[in-house]
Amino acid sequence: MGIFDDLKKAVAPQSAAPSAGSRREDIVFTRLPETLEQFKALPQAALTSPFDTAALTVLAFCFYPKDRELSLAMLNFLRGPRPLSEMDKQFIRDRFMDKDYVPRSYFKGSVPANDYTPSEPYTITVFENPYSYADQNYAKLFITSGGADSPRYVQLRLAKDGKWFLWEQFLLSGIREPESSNPWA
Repeated sequence: MGIFDDLKKAVAPQSAAPSAGSRREDIVFTRLPETLEQFKALPQAALTSPFDTAALTVLAFCFYPKDRELSLAMLNFLRGPRPLSEMDKQFIRDRFMDKDYVPRSYFKGSVPANDYTPSEPYTITVFENPYSYADQNYAKLFITSGGADSPRYVQLRLAKDGKWFLWEQFLLSGIREPESSNPWA
């Protein structure tokens, strides 16, 4: 990971008349940030779209295995006025025991067969369903893992200032182990 030069957000093509709950967005990172300042400088860090905040949540978790404090600082930024509690931090620490590959599994091209090595540019597809906005000022968006049979979700909350903050996440559940850790293959 080097210093990022060119970051852009690509939106997946939409049909001319999408039905409610069919929106999908590909959030694309050509390079990954190395510092909290670079993370906050990403266009998606404006947090004006729940899709951006969901993708940035995955990105923040990817830093945890190498730099726990950086990852937690990124997550606190995404949580806005509601920082991580000690219980939240313990939960995250427990989920990373011997499973540092889970967050990488949400990038396109990342599957057990390639030990969850994402394709470049780094792309996370975030999508909604017909019930994503059932509760006022909340969004429940989904992300598919290359190692799970069903998508996982992130819940976001709209603040008075128009920013979407991370409210809750269910991204760190277990998934299939990488091929390299399979003793039978």
